[in-house]
Amino acid sequence: MIQTPEWVRHAVFYQIFPDRFANSTRIAKPSNLESWDSKPTLTGFKGGDLMGVVERLDYLQDLGVTAIYFNPLFQSTANHRYHTHDYFRIDPILGGDDALRELLTEAHARDIKVIIDGVFNHASRGFYQFSHALENQSSSPYLDWFHITGFPLNAYGGGKLNYDAWWGLPDLPKLNTATPAVREFIFKVAEYWIRFGVDGWRLDVPAEINDDEFWREFRRRVKAINPDAYIVGEIWHEAQRWLQGDQFDAVMNYQYTRALLGFCSNGKLDMSLIDGIGYAPVSVLDAPGFAYSLNVNLGIYDRAINEVQLNLLDTHDTARFLSIAKNDVNTLRLAMLCMFTYPGAPCIYYGDEIGLNGGKDPECRKSFPWDEGEWRQDLLDYVKRCVALRKQHVALRTGDFKVVYAVDKTVVYFRQQGDEKLFVALNSGTQAATINVVTNEVLPDGVSLTTIFGKPAIYQTANGSLTGLTIPKREGIVLKAQ
Repeated sequence: MIQTPEWVRHAVFYQIFPDRFANSTRIAKPSNLESWDSKPTLTGFKGGDLMGVVERLDYLQDLGVTAIYFNPLFQSTANHRYHTHDYFRIDPILGGDDALRELLTEAHARDIKVIIDGVFNHASRGFYQFSHALENQSSSPYLDWFHITGFPLNAYGGGKLNYDAWWGLPDLPKLNTATPAVREFIFKVAEYWIRFGVDGWRLDVPAEINDDEFWREFRRRVKAINPDAYIVGEIWHEAQRWLQGDQFDAVMNYQYTRALLGFCSNGKLDMSLIDGIGYAPVSVLDAPGFAYSLNVNLGIYDRAINEVQLNLLDTHDTARFLSIAKNDVNTLRLAMLCMFTYPGAPCIYYGDEIGLNGGKDPECRKSFPWDEGEWRQDLLDYVKRCVALRKQHVALRTGDFKVVYAVDKTVVYFRQQGDEKLFVALNSGTQAATINVVTNEVLPDGVSLTTIFGKPAIYQTANGSLTGLTIPKREGIVLKAQ
Protein backbone atom coordinates (compact mmCIF):
# COMPACT_ATOMS: atom_id res chain seq x y z
CA MET A 1 0.00 0.00 0.00
CA ILE A 2 1.41 3.38 -1.04
CA GLN A 3 1.70 5.87 1.81
CA THR A 4 2.10 9.61 1.33
CA PRO A 5 2.11 12.44 3.90
CA GLU A 6 -1.40 13.20 5.09
CA TRP A 7 -0.70 16.89 5.68
CA VAL A 8 0.08 17.48 2.00
CA ARG A 9 -3.51 16.57 1.07
CA HIS A 10 -4.68 19.61 3.00
CA ALA A 11 -1.82 21.96 2.16
CA VAL A 12 -1.77 25.18 0.16
CA PHE A 13 1.80 25.72 -1.07
CA TYR A 14 3.53 28.97 -1.91
CA GLN A 15 6.75 28.87 -3.92
CA ILE A 16 9.37 31.46 -3.01
CA PHE A 17 12.44 32.40 -5.04
CA PRO A 18 14.47 33.67 -2.06
CA ASP A 19 16.42 36.48 -3.72
CA ARG A 20 13.21 38.13 -4.96
CA PHE A 21 10.44 37.77 -2.37
CA ALA A 22 11.32 40.01 0.58
CA ASN A 23 14.32 41.48 2.37
CA SER A 24 14.92 42.59 5.92
CA THR A 25 17.08 45.27 7.49
CA ARG A 26 18.00 42.67 10.10
CA ILE A 27 20.29 40.96 7.59
CA ALA A 28 23.53 42.73 6.68
CA LYS A 29 24.01 42.83 2.91
CA PRO A 30 27.03 43.05 0.64
CA SER A 31 27.41 45.97 -1.72
CA ASN A 32 26.58 46.08 -5.44
CA LEU A 33 23.04 44.76 -5.13
CA GLU A 34 20.54 45.62 -7.83
CA SER A 35 17.69 47.91 -6.78
CA TRP A 36 14.66 45.92 -5.65
CA ASP A 37 12.31 47.22 -8.33
CA SER A 38 14.75 47.15 -11.25
CA LYS A 39 14.41 44.67 -14.09
CA PRO A 40 15.78 41.25 -13.06
CA THR A 41 18.98 40.03 -14.70
CA LEU A 42 20.54 36.60 -15.04
CA THR A 43 23.39 37.26 -12.64
CA GLY A 44 22.32 40.20 -10.46
CA PHE A 45 21.28 39.93 -6.83
CA LYS A 46 18.36 41.81 -5.25
CA GLY A 47 19.17 40.82 -1.68
CA GLY A 48 16.06 38.93 -0.64
CA ASP A 49 16.53 36.96 2.56
CA LEU A 50 14.84 34.57 4.98
CA MET A 51 14.19 37.18 7.66
CA GLY A 52 12.23 39.07 5.03
CA VAL A 53 10.06 35.97 4.70
CA VAL A 54 9.64 35.81 8.49
CA GLU A 55 8.43 39.41 8.44
CA ARG A 56 5.89 38.56 5.71
CA LEU A 57 4.42 35.47 7.33
CA ASP A 58 1.33 37.48 8.26
CA TYR A 59 0.78 38.13 4.55
CA LEU A 60 1.16 34.45 3.70
CA GLN A 61 -1.09 33.36 6.53
CA ASP A 62 -3.76 35.86 5.47
CA LEU A 63 -3.57 34.46 1.95
CA GLY A 64 -4.18 31.00 3.42
CA VAL A 65 -0.76 29.46 2.79
CA THR A 66 0.07 26.40 4.89
CA ALA A 67 3.34 25.31 3.24
CA ILE A 68 6.29 27.07 1.62
CA TYR A 69 8.48 25.59 -1.09
CA PHE A 70 11.80 27.42 -1.29
CA ASN A 71 14.12 27.43 -4.25
CA PRO A 72 17.67 26.58 -3.09
CA LEU A 73 18.89 28.13 0.15
CA PHE A 74 22.40 26.73 0.39
CA GLN A 75 25.52 28.83 -0.04
CA SER A 76 26.04 29.53 -3.72
CA THR A 77 27.47 32.09 -6.10
CA ALA A 78 24.30 32.28 -8.23
CA ASN A 79 21.20 34.33 -7.48
CA HIS A 80 19.09 31.20 -8.01
CA ARG A 81 21.48 29.12 -5.88
CA TYR A 82 21.39 26.00 -8.06
CA HIS A 83 25.21 26.22 -8.14
CA THR A 84 25.68 24.70 -4.69
CA HIS A 85 28.87 25.68 -2.89
CA ASP A 86 28.21 24.27 0.59
CA TYR A 87 25.32 21.87 1.21
CA PHE A 88 25.60 22.25 4.98
CA ARG A 89 25.34 26.04 5.14
CA ILE A 90 22.49 28.44 4.40
CA ASP A 91 23.71 31.25 2.15
CA PRO A 92 24.92 34.22 4.25
CA ILE A 93 23.12 36.68 1.98
CA LEU A 94 19.91 34.91 3.00
CA GLY A 95 20.83 35.26 6.67
CA GLY A 96 22.66 32.00 7.27
CA ASP A 97 21.58 29.06 9.41
CA ASP A 98 20.18 31.27 12.17
CA ALA A 99 17.71 32.87 9.77
CA LEU A 100 16.40 29.49 8.64
CA ARG A 101 16.14 28.37 12.26
CA GLU A 102 14.04 31.42 13.13
CA LEU A 103 11.94 31.01 10.00
CA LEU A 104 11.18 27.39 10.84
CA THR A 105 10.25 28.31 14.41
CA GLU A 106 7.92 31.10 13.31
CA ALA A 107 6.42 29.17 10.40
CA HIS A 108 5.78 26.05 12.44
CA ALA A 109 4.15 28.15 15.16
CA ARG A 110 1.62 29.13 12.47
CA ASP A 111 1.25 25.53 11.23
CA ILE A 112 3.12 26.40 8.03
CA LYS A 113 5.38 23.64 6.69
CA VAL A 114 8.66 24.35 4.88
CA ILE A 115 10.24 22.25 2.11
CA ILE A 116 13.54 23.10 0.48
CA ASP A 117 15.21 22.46 -2.85
CA GLY A 118 17.82 19.71 -3.11
CA VAL A 119 20.26 19.97 -6.01
CA PHE A 120 22.04 16.63 -5.96
CA ASN A 121 22.72 15.90 -9.62
CA HIS A 122 25.40 18.56 -9.89
CA ALA A 123 27.35 20.92 -7.66
CA SER A 124 29.45 23.95 -8.62
CA ARG A 125 33.02 24.97 -9.32
CA GLY A 126 33.12 26.33 -5.77
CA PHE A 127 32.06 23.01 -4.23
CA TYR A 128 34.92 21.92 -1.96
CA GLN A 129 35.64 18.57 -3.59
CA PHE A 130 35.61 20.02 -7.11
CA SER A 131 37.75 22.98 -6.05
CA HIS A 132 40.15 20.44 -4.57
CA ALA A 133 40.35 18.68 -7.93
CA LEU A 134 40.94 22.00 -9.70
CA GLU A 135 43.79 22.85 -7.34
CA ASN A 136 45.45 19.43 -7.30
CA GLN A 137 44.40 18.02 -10.68
CA SER A 138 45.26 14.32 -11.02
CA SER A 139 46.62 14.19 -7.46
CA SER A 140 43.30 15.06 -5.83
CA PRO A 141 41.69 12.26 -3.77
CA TYR A 142 38.26 13.48 -4.90
CA LEU A 143 38.47 12.63 -8.59
CA ASP A 144 35.90 9.84 -8.27
CA TRP A 145 33.34 12.36 -7.02
CA PHE A 146 32.97 13.53 -10.62
CA HIS A 147 33.11 12.20 -14.17
CA ILE A 148 36.55 13.42 -15.23
CA THR A 149 37.91 12.45 -18.64
CA GLY A 150 41.21 14.33 -18.84
CA PHE A 151 43.66 16.84 -17.37
CA PRO A 152 44.23 19.65 -16.84
CA LEU A 153 40.62 20.29 -15.86
CA ASN A 154 39.14 22.93 -18.13
CA ALA A 155 36.60 24.51 -15.78
CA TYR A 156 36.36 27.99 -17.27
CA GLY A 157 35.67 27.31 -20.93
CA GLY A 158 37.94 28.01 -23.85
CA GLY A 159 38.36 24.41 -24.87
CA LYS A 160 36.73 21.00 -24.85
CA LEU A 161 35.14 20.23 -21.52
CA ASN A 162 36.89 17.25 -19.94
CA TYR A 163 34.35 16.39 -17.24
CA ASP A 164 30.61 15.79 -17.27
CA ALA A 165 28.56 18.88 -16.49
CA TRP A 166 24.85 19.61 -16.44
CA TRP A 167 23.83 20.69 -19.94
CA GLY A 168 27.54 21.07 -20.71
CA LEU A 169 27.86 24.11 -18.43
CA PRO A 170 31.39 24.13 -16.97
CA ASP A 171 30.21 25.77 -13.74
CA LEU A 172 27.95 22.78 -12.96
CA PRO A 173 30.08 19.62 -12.61
CA LYS A 174 27.96 16.51 -12.40
CA LEU A 175 28.36 14.45 -9.24
CA ASN A 176 29.28 10.78 -9.64
CA THR A 177 26.59 9.14 -7.55
CA ALA A 178 28.03 5.69 -8.33
CA THR A 179 30.80 6.53 -5.85
CA PRO A 180 29.82 5.34 -2.36
CA ALA A 181 31.28 8.43 -0.70
CA VAL A 182 29.16 10.71 -2.89
CA ARG A 183 26.01 8.76 -2.19
CA GLU A 184 26.65 8.86 1.54
CA PHE A 185 27.41 12.59 1.38
CA ILE A 186 24.05 13.31 -0.27
CA PHE A 187 22.16 11.08 2.15
CA LYS A 188 23.84 12.89 5.07
CA VAL A 189 22.75 16.24 3.62
CA ALA A 190 19.19 14.97 3.32
CA GLU A 191 19.21 13.72 6.90
CA TYR A 192 20.87 16.84 8.32
CA TRP A 193 18.25 19.32 7.16
CA ILE A 194 15.32 17.08 8.06
CA ARG A 195 16.76 16.91 11.57
CA PHE A 196 17.24 20.68 11.43
CA GLY A 197 13.47 20.95 11.04
CA VAL A 198 12.56 21.24 7.36
CA ASP A 199 9.48 19.29 6.34
CA GLY A 200 10.61 17.81 3.05
CA TRP A 201 12.60 18.02 -0.15
CA ARG A 202 11.87 19.20 -3.65
CA LEU A 203 14.40 17.36 -5.82
CA ASP A 204 15.99 19.18 -8.73
CA VAL A 205 16.26 17.18 -12.00
CA PRO A 206 16.19 13.83 -10.14
CA ALA A 207 15.72 11.82 -13.34
CA GLU A 208 19.33 12.68 -14.20
CA ILE A 209 20.43 10.49 -11.32
CA ASN A 210 19.35 7.44 -13.25
CA ASP A 211 19.41 5.07 -10.31
CA ASP A 212 16.22 3.87 -8.63
CA GLU A 213 18.08 2.36 -5.69
CA PHE A 214 19.72 5.71 -4.97
CA TRP A 215 16.31 7.34 -4.61
CA ARG A 216 14.93 4.41 -2.63
CA GLU A 217 17.74 4.82 -0.12
CA PHE A 218 17.21 8.60 -0.12
CA ARG A 219 13.57 8.00 0.82
CA ARG A 220 14.47 5.48 3.50
CA ARG A 221 16.94 7.87 5.12
CA VAL A 222 14.52 10.83 5.09
CA LYS A 223 11.45 8.92 6.22
CA ALA A 224 13.37 7.22 9.04
CA ILE A 225 13.81 10.65 10.62
CA ASN A 226 10.41 12.10 9.71
CA PRO A 227 7.85 9.71 8.20
CA ASP A 228 5.69 12.73 7.27
CA ALA A 229 8.44 14.45 5.28
CA TYR A 230 7.33 15.28 1.73
CA ILE A 231 9.52 14.23 -1.20
CA VAL A 232 8.55 15.79 -4.53
CA GLY A 233 10.56 15.46 -7.72
CA GLU A 234 10.97 17.83 -10.64
CA ILE A 235 9.79 15.53 -13.43
CA TRP A 236 8.22 17.28 -16.42
CA HIS A 237 6.68 14.19 -18.01
CA GLU A 238 4.76 11.13 -16.85
CA ALA A 239 6.57 9.76 -13.83
CA GLN A 240 5.27 6.29 -13.05
CA ARG A 241 8.82 5.01 -12.55
CA TRP A 242 9.37 7.22 -9.50
CA LEU A 243 5.83 7.12 -8.11
CA GLN A 244 5.41 3.52 -7.01
CA GLY A 245 5.60 4.37 -3.31
CA ASP A 246 9.30 3.57 -2.88
CA GLN A 247 10.94 6.76 -4.20
CA PHE A 248 9.02 10.07 -4.37
CA ASP A 249 5.68 11.00 -2.86
CA ALA A 250 4.81 13.18 -5.85
CA VAL A 251 6.16 15.23 -8.72
CA MET A 252 5.65 18.77 -9.90
CA ASN A 253 2.53 18.23 -11.98
CA TYR A 254 3.49 19.97 -15.22
CA GLN A 255 1.21 17.62 -17.15
CA TYR A 256 -1.68 19.27 -15.34
CA THR A 257 -0.22 22.72 -16.03
CA ARG A 258 -0.20 21.96 -19.74
CA ALA A 259 -3.88 20.97 -19.66
CA LEU A 260 -4.84 24.12 -17.75
CA LEU A 261 -3.09 26.32 -20.30
CA GLY A 262 -4.73 24.48 -23.17
CA PHE A 263 -8.27 24.78 -21.80
CA CYS A 264 -8.53 27.89 -19.65
CA SER A 265 -6.97 30.20 -22.25
CA ASN A 266 -9.56 29.39 -24.94
CA GLY A 267 -6.68 29.50 -27.43
CA LYS A 268 -5.34 32.88 -26.33
CA LEU A 269 -1.73 31.90 -25.67
CA ASP A 270 1.66 33.43 -26.34
CA MET A 271 3.32 30.33 -27.76
CA SER A 272 6.71 32.06 -27.86
CA LEU A 273 6.74 31.90 -24.05
CA ILE A 274 6.04 28.15 -24.11
CA ASP A 275 8.49 27.05 -26.81
CA GLY A 276 11.61 25.51 -25.31
CA ILE A 277 10.01 24.93 -21.90
CA GLY A 278 9.84 21.38 -20.57
CA TYR A 279 6.06 20.97 -20.71
CA ALA A 280 5.80 22.13 -24.35
CA PRO A 281 4.03 21.66 -26.66
CA VAL A 282 0.71 22.98 -25.34
CA SER A 283 -2.35 22.16 -27.42
CA VAL A 284 -5.55 24.21 -27.28
CA LEU A 285 -8.23 22.04 -25.65
CA ASP A 286 -12.00 22.04 -25.83
CA ALA A 287 -14.02 20.59 -22.95
CA PRO A 288 -13.78 16.92 -24.07
CA GLY A 289 -10.03 17.28 -24.58
CA PHE A 290 -9.60 18.86 -21.17
CA ALA A 291 -11.73 16.23 -19.48
CA TYR A 292 -9.66 13.53 -21.16
CA SER A 293 -6.44 15.14 -19.90
CA LEU A 294 -7.78 15.40 -16.35
CA ASN A 295 -8.78 11.75 -16.31
CA VAL A 296 -5.54 10.53 -17.88
CA ASN A 297 -3.54 12.55 -15.35
CA LEU A 298 -5.35 10.86 -12.48
CA GLY A 299 -5.43 7.44 -14.08
CA ILE A 300 -1.72 6.82 -14.32
CA TYR A 301 -0.99 7.09 -10.59
CA ASP A 302 -2.29 5.60 -7.37
CA ARG A 303 -4.85 7.71 -5.51
CA ALA A 304 -2.41 8.20 -2.63
CA ILE A 305 -0.04 9.84 -5.14
CA ASN A 306 -2.71 11.94 -6.88
CA GLU A 307 -3.83 13.48 -3.62
CA VAL A 308 -0.35 14.88 -2.91
CA GLN A 309 0.80 15.85 -6.41
CA LEU A 310 2.23 19.37 -6.48
CA ASN A 311 -0.17 21.16 -8.82
CA LEU A 312 1.07 24.43 -10.25
CA LEU A 313 0.41 27.11 -12.84
CA ASP A 314 4.00 28.30 -13.28
CA THR A 315 7.40 28.28 -11.58
CA HIS A 316 10.82 29.90 -11.70
CA ASP A 317 11.53 27.71 -14.75
CA THR A 318 8.59 28.93 -16.85
CA ALA A 319 7.15 32.20 -18.00
CA ARG A 320 4.41 33.46 -15.71
CA PHE A 321 1.00 31.92 -16.41
CA LEU A 322 -0.51 35.40 -16.79
CA SER A 323 2.03 36.37 -19.44
CA ILE A 324 1.56 33.13 -21.37
CA ALA A 325 -2.17 33.91 -21.30
CA LYS A 326 -1.47 37.33 -22.84
CA ASN A 327 -2.32 39.03 -19.54
CA ASP A 328 -5.90 37.76 -19.62
CA VAL A 329 -6.78 37.73 -15.91
CA ASN A 330 -9.88 35.61 -16.60
CA THR A 331 -7.65 32.79 -17.82
CA LEU A 332 -5.63 32.96 -14.62
CA ARG A 333 -8.76 33.08 -12.46
CA LEU A 334 -10.28 30.07 -14.19
CA ALA A 335 -7.06 28.10 -13.80
CA MET A 336 -6.80 29.06 -10.13
CA LEU A 337 -10.32 27.81 -9.43
CA CYS A 338 -9.60 24.54 -11.21
CA MET A 339 -6.32 24.07 -9.36
CA PHE A 340 -7.99 24.60 -5.99
CA THR A 341 -10.80 22.16 -6.73
CA TYR A 342 -8.76 19.35 -8.33
CA PRO A 343 -7.00 16.46 -6.53
CA GLY A 344 -3.50 17.36 -5.42
CA ALA A 345 -1.82 20.15 -3.47
CA PRO A 346 -2.16 23.57 -5.13
CA CYS A 347 1.00 25.70 -5.31
CA ILE A 348 1.02 29.45 -5.90
CA TYR A 349 4.20 30.89 -7.42
CA TYR A 350 5.01 34.03 -5.46
CA GLY A 351 3.25 37.08 -6.90
CA ASP A 352 0.77 35.26 -9.11
CA GLU A 353 -1.91 36.15 -6.61
CA ILE A 354 -1.39 39.88 -7.19
CA GLY A 355 -0.98 39.71 -10.96
CA LEU A 356 2.81 39.65 -11.25
CA ASN A 357 3.71 38.88 -14.85
CA GLY A 358 6.92 38.04 -16.67
CA GLY A 359 8.35 36.13 -19.59
CA LYS A 360 11.03 33.47 -19.55
CA ASP A 361 13.98 33.53 -17.12
CA PRO A 362 14.97 36.03 -15.77
CA GLU A 363 11.68 37.93 -16.21
CA CYS A 364 9.70 35.24 -14.37
CA ARG A 365 11.87 35.96 -11.32
CA LYS A 366 10.90 39.56 -10.66
CA SER A 367 11.04 41.04 -7.19
CA PHE A 368 7.76 40.98 -5.29
CA PRO A 369 6.31 44.53 -5.29
CA TRP A 370 5.38 45.32 -1.68
CA ASP A 371 3.71 48.57 -2.71
CA GLU A 372 0.06 47.48 -2.56
CA GLY A 373 -0.79 50.13 -5.13
CA GLU A 374 0.86 47.84 -7.70
CA TRP A 375 -1.32 44.84 -6.80
CA ARG A 376 -4.36 43.52 -8.63
CA GLN A 377 -6.47 43.60 -5.49
CA ASP A 378 -9.44 42.00 -7.27
CA LEU A 379 -7.25 39.05 -8.24
CA LEU A 380 -5.82 38.74 -4.73
CA ASP A 381 -9.34 38.65 -3.30
CA TYR A 382 -10.32 35.98 -5.82
CA VAL A 383 -7.32 33.79 -4.96
CA LYS A 384 -8.12 34.14 -1.26
CA ARG A 385 -11.64 32.93 -2.01
CA CYS A 386 -10.26 29.92 -3.89
CA VAL A 387 -7.98 29.07 -0.98
CA ALA A 388 -10.82 29.44 1.52
CA LEU A 389 -13.11 27.29 -0.63
CA ARG A 390 -10.64 24.42 -0.62
CA LYS A 391 -10.02 24.69 3.10
CA GLN A 392 -13.74 24.72 3.90
CA HIS A 393 -14.63 21.62 1.89
CA VAL A 394 -12.88 18.33 2.48
CA ALA A 395 -14.36 16.91 -0.73
CA LEU A 396 -12.08 19.26 -2.68
CA ARG A 397 -9.03 17.85 -0.90
CA THR A 398 -9.61 14.13 -0.55
CA GLY A 399 -12.94 13.44 -2.27
CA ASP A 400 -13.72 11.25 -5.25
CA PHE A 401 -13.41 12.91 -8.66
CA LYS A 402 -15.65 12.31 -11.66
CA VAL A 403 -16.19 14.35 -14.83
CA VAL A 404 -19.96 14.47 -15.43
CA TYR A 405 -20.15 16.91 -18.36
CA ALA A 406 -17.75 17.97 -21.10
CA VAL A 407 -19.25 19.69 -24.12
CA ASP A 408 -17.87 22.50 -26.25
CA LYS A 409 -16.08 24.85 -23.79
CA THR A 410 -17.74 23.70 -20.55
CA VAL A 411 -16.55 21.04 -18.12
CA VAL A 412 -18.34 19.93 -14.95
CA TYR A 413 -16.79 17.58 -12.41
CA PHE A 414 -18.16 16.07 -9.22
CA ARG A 415 -16.29 15.82 -5.92
CA GLN A 416 -17.60 13.74 -3.01
CA GLN A 417 -16.29 12.96 0.43
CA GLY A 418 -18.87 11.20 2.59
CA ASP A 419 -22.02 13.29 2.72
CA GLU A 420 -20.35 16.31 1.14
CA LYS A 421 -21.11 16.53 -2.59
CA LEU A 422 -19.91 19.33 -4.85
CA PHE A 423 -20.05 20.20 -8.54
CA VAL A 424 -17.39 22.37 -10.15
CA ALA A 425 -18.37 23.92 -13.50
CA LEU A 426 -15.80 25.71 -15.69
CA ASN A 427 -16.62 27.67 -18.84
CA SER A 428 -13.63 28.75 -20.90
CA GLY A 429 -15.76 30.07 -23.75
CA THR A 430 -16.59 33.66 -24.65
CA GLN A 431 -20.33 33.11 -24.23
CA ALA A 432 -22.33 32.16 -21.15
CA ALA A 433 -23.29 28.49 -21.14
CA THR A 434 -26.64 27.10 -19.98
CA ILE A 435 -26.39 23.34 -19.78
CA ASN A 436 -28.13 20.18 -18.59
CA VAL A 437 -25.98 17.78 -16.56
CA VAL A 438 -26.90 14.12 -16.14
CA THR A 439 -26.71 13.46 -12.39
CA ASN A 440 -28.44 10.13 -11.83
CA GLU A 441 -25.13 8.33 -11.26
CA VAL A 442 -24.08 10.67 -8.46
CA LEU A 443 -27.29 12.22 -7.03
CA PRO A 444 -30.93 11.15 -6.70
CA ASP A 445 -33.78 13.37 -7.88
CA GLY A 446 -35.10 16.09 -5.64
CA VAL A 447 -31.71 17.25 -4.33
CA SER A 448 -31.20 21.01 -4.03
CA LEU A 449 -27.89 22.51 -5.01
CA THR A 450 -26.73 25.94 -3.91
CA THR A 451 -23.97 28.01 -5.46
CA ILE A 452 -21.15 28.42 -2.95
CA PHE A 453 -18.69 30.03 -5.38
CA GLY A 454 -20.12 32.37 -7.99
CA LYS A 455 -23.39 34.25 -8.36
CA PRO A 456 -25.96 32.95 -5.81
CA ALA A 457 -28.44 30.49 -7.30
CA ILE A 458 -30.39 27.38 -6.32
CA TYR A 459 -30.98 24.36 -8.56
CA GLN A 460 -32.66 20.99 -8.09
CA THR A 461 -32.12 17.60 -9.66
CA ALA A 462 -35.10 16.09 -11.50
CA ASN A 463 -35.52 13.27 -14.01
CA GLY A 464 -31.92 12.25 -13.48
CA SER A 465 -30.52 15.65 -14.43
CA LEU A 466 -29.54 19.09 -13.28
CA THR A 467 -31.16 21.38 -15.82
CA GLY A 468 -30.65 25.00 -16.74
CA LEU A 469 -27.27 25.34 -15.04
CA THR A 470 -25.80 28.66 -16.17
CA ILE A 471 -22.07 29.41 -16.09
CA PRO A 472 -20.98 32.92 -17.10
CA LYS A 473 -18.41 33.30 -19.87
CA ARG A 474 -14.79 32.77 -18.85
CA GLU A 475 -15.79 31.87 -15.33
CA GLY A 476 -16.32 28.96 -12.99
CA ILE A 477 -18.85 28.18 -10.28
CA VAL A 478 -19.12 25.63 -7.49
CA LEU A 479 -22.38 24.08 -6.28
CA LYS A 480 -23.05 22.15 -3.10
CA ALA A 481 -25.75 19.54 -2.67
CA GLN A 482 -27.92 20.34 0.35
